[in-house]
This record gives sequence, C-alpha cells and structure tokens, in this order.
Amino acid sequence: MVVLAASICTRSGKPLLSRQFRPIPRSRIDGLLASFPKLIPPNSQHTTVETADVRFVYQPFEELYVLLITNKGSNILQDISTLSLLVRLISSLTPAMSEPAILHHAFDLLCAFDEVVSLGYKESVSLSQVRSVLEGESHEEKIQEIIARNKEAEAKEELKRRAKQLEMQRREQQQRARMQGMQGPGGGGAGGMAGMAGGYSPAPRYEAPQPAHDYRTPSPAPALSKPAFKGAGMKLGGKKTKQSDLISALGNEAELEPEPEPEPEPEPVVEVSADVLDKVEQASVHVTIKEQLAVSLLRDGGLSSYELKGDLDLRIADAALAKLRLTLAPNDYSELQFKQHPNVAKFAAQGDKVIALKDAARSFPVGQGLGVLRWRSTSKDESNVPLNVTVWPQPRGDGTSDVAVEYELEATHLELRNVVISIPIPPNSLPSVSGDANWRAERSAFVWTIDTVDADNATGSLEFTCDGDGDAFFPVNIGFVAAGSLAKVDVARATLVEGGDADFSQEKVLTVDKYEIV
Repeated sequence: MVVLAASICTRSGKPLLSRQFRPIPRSRIDGLLASFPKLIPPNSQHTTVETADVRFVYQPFEELYVLLITNKGSNILQDISTLSLLVRLISSLTPAMSEPAILHHAFDLLCAFDEVVSLGYKESVSLSQVRSVLEGESHEEKIQEIIARNKEAEAKEELKRRAKQLEMQRREQQQRARMQGMQGPGGGGAGGMAGMAGGYSPAPRYEAPQPAHDYRTPSPAPALSKPAFKGAGMKLGGKKTKQSDLISALGNEAELEPEPEPEPEPEPVVEVSADVLDKVEQASVHVTIKEQLAVSLLRDGGLSSYELKGDLDLRIADAALAKLRLTLAPNDYSELQFKQHPNVAKFAAQGDKVIALKDAARSFPVGQGLGVLRWRSTSKDESNVPLNVTVWPQPRGDGTSDVAVEYELEATHLELRNVVISIPIPPNSLPSVSGDANWRAERSAFVWTIDTVDADNATGSLEFTCDGDGDAFFPVNIGFVAAGSLAKVDVARATLVEGGDADFSQEKVLTVDKYEIV
C-alpha cells in the first residue's frame, strides 16, 4: 500500500490542504485535484475513481471532499480504513467542515495526517493515540506553571502587607512632627490660641524647631497660627506621594495596583459533524430522515425544555418509479405533530400513515430531493431524552472539587457516535483524572469524548479533580450524532400507484442543535 497524498478540496476541485507522502511536485497535485471532480460519474454510489496512473479514494464531507491519492496497486480496503480514520480526525479537530475552518486548523490537520501515514504507509494508530500526540501536553510544565502562579500571588500579598506597614509608619511620623510643632519652647501653643482669638488679625510668625530625628517625610512648613492648624489637618496622609515613596522604598520592583481580572471566555460550543456516520448506498428511490434535537436539562434533575424536529426527504432517480406511495411503519406517533407538503395528502384518521400525492395522476420530481413530511414534538418528560448525563461536583474545602460524570443511554434503539461532553472549568486549570478515558483539557473546558454509545455500551463514568466550586462546572454542553430516528419514524414499504412494490434505500440521521445541563 502506497498513499501518495492526502488532500481536502472543494466540490469544484480547489485544493484547501494537501499532504504529499512521496516526492510529487505541487503542480502535479493541483492538476490531479482539479481533474478529480470531473472523474466522478453522476449518481455514482462508489467512493473510488481511477485514472491511467493513480486511484482516488474519496468521501464527500458536506461541501468538501476528503480524498487519498494512491497508486493503482494499493490495497483499497486499507485505503478506505485510512480515509475513515482521517475523516474522524478532521471531525474532532475542526468545529465545522467548512473552508474557513479547514484553513484555520490547517497546521493541526497536517500534523494529524503525518501521524496516520508515514512515507506512504499507514501507521498502526487509533484516534485517541493521534489526539494524545497532537496535544503534547506536559504534566511537569503545568505543575511548574501552577507553582509560579502561587509564588506570584504570595509576592502580591507580601507587597500589600509592606505597603500597609509603610503607610502606618508614615502616619506616625507626621503625627509626631505636628505635635512637636505645637509644643515648642516659649509657649508657642498658647500664642497660637491667642492668634485664633484675634480672628484674622496678623500674628507674629512662629519658627518651629527642627525635630531631633531625620524622618523620611518632612514636617509641615511653618506658617501663621491659624493656617498652621488647617494645613496640618488637610495634608495628613496625602495620597500624591504615597505611591512614589512606596515604590522607592521597595526598589521599583512591584506595582501597587492589582492586575485587572481577565474577561470571562464564552462557553465552548459543541459541534459534531454527521459525516462520521456510515454512508448508505442509495437506490433509485431514496428516503432521508433527518431529526434535530434541542434539550435543556436541570442539574438537580428534571427537564427544562425539549423539542424534536424532523423531516422526511424523498429523492427519485428513475422516472418509471416517480408515481409511488410511502407507508410508514406502524409505530406510536401520538406525540408527534405531522405536517405534509402542500401537494401531499393528509394522513387518514384511521389505518396506515401513507405519504402520497393528492393528485394520483401526478408524479414526484425526478433527480432532486423533495421534503414531503415534517414533524415536531415537545415534552416535559425526562425519559424522552436519548442520553442522560449526570455531573456531580463535590467541593473539598480547599478551593478544589471532585467531579463525578456519568452517562446512560435511554434510547437503546439508537447508536450514538462521537459523543462529546464539555464541562466548563476555571481557565488554565489542570484536572486530575482517575480511570481510562479519552479526554482533553482546553483553556476553559474539560472535554470527554466517547466514540460509540449503544445498547452494548450504554453506561460509563469518569471522575476528575479540578479547581473551582460547584457552580463553576455548569452549564454542561453535550453533542453527538446517531444513525436512527429518536421518534422511531420509519418507512416500511414503497408501493407503485400502478401496482407492485419498489425497492428503496433509507438513511436516518439524528443531530443535536442544543443539549445542555444548566
């Protein structure tokens, strides 16, 4: 197996990112990527195309293509496995599969490609191993950063203590100087009082003797008796020279003002792409069921809000099959509010739920998708949520908390993929995790990723210790995708209007718009 290059390009063949594992000129790669979209036959169900020299193994990814360029003698099964791992890496490293996101995370993606393929040959690595290598975090370095921050905090506290001590000494010196000026030889104090009794009439000037000790701050300047009382009272503890004297006493080594608090960062948004799901081979009649879920759970239990929206899209590739009816499987749809396309007949009050055109003589459009049915469901019953996540912080009394996280699959008919649980933590905190799990600590979030949650892996738990109190770990954001319908909407059969059954394929996708614990 020899992989010549791993690339990401647009649907028109514009290269966004390419990593060559064998010496190939850039002009050659540009030419191959530019010609690649033209080689894909319309309505093709295959994910490989070949030229006279190379083979393209590709996967559509929203509006882009992720592809491997290999030689024609390469093992195609291994190539597909390598491509699947690259797609999962791209989904985990980029928040959305778009051109700006790819360009922004290009360096991380190139490093990830190098971890998967070396000199054209696939390395025996998993998704979690590659992500651990990319993070490259040093536990010792974080410990040293924490020690440095603690020393800095201790230095600031010492600075405040010394500043307070200097201020007290300063006030004592000024008070002593003022008292010595009032009680000098010759009855200066009495003369001052006599001057006050005479109103504002001129009084003889009094020269205060110099104090016996040399203080840092000089005594108030001598003046007439009445202004002497006023001046000494107004200048006591003046703020204009406080900071300059303190800085000069400490050798200009620190600042008096505390550093401003950093602005809180926005809560991380959890986005999971549906491209991690297995692709369904489309027949001439293809049904796509898409559902989107928005859930808000309470941390102490209970459901704040729940909304499920879904739509059914019908795509027909053969005009001979354009006149047909779709019959839904006989499930309990009592909690769903259905809405049909204006040209589609309403469901009968009794019997099967049939999707058919109002005018039986008309045909469904050919070669394009048509949304024929929509539904919506709301509830206050917590049992309707597909995944129940519990986050239980327990403060330890020293500024840290023990956080227990547990998940349980409620909708056992679903297989959740790429489950991401994002828990906010104080910035630059270093969680200590017990147990084996795929996790990472970002700047202000603890992110736990589970590849698959299904009936065989329905529960899981994790514990970690981190700075912060109970409220610091909320709101929790959750993301996942699933190849199924939460409302259990399913097409049982497709029947031609003229009689007979039609073969059809069906694809179901459940995504998350909002899934949070507040």
